[in-house]
Amino acid sequence: MAIVVNLDVMMAKRKMSLNELSEKVDLTLSNLSILKTGKAKAIRFSTLTALCKALDCQPGDLLEYVPETT
Repeated sequence: MAIVVNLDVMMAKRKMSLNELSEKVDLTLSNLSILKTGKAKAIRFSTLTALCKALDCQPGDLLEYVPETT
């Protein structure tokens, strides 16, 4: 996948657990886990906004483009 979600990195930097983040952004643990493991196919802007607010970061801190090698 060309887009990598660095949610786990930001959570570690903020010393925040998945449970704590789940409560702050009002998302289920399973949905956050899907994002954290990179299995998500899409993300809503409202979810991205909530994550950035809770983690005090920018979208670019959470999402990274990594070119695919062929």
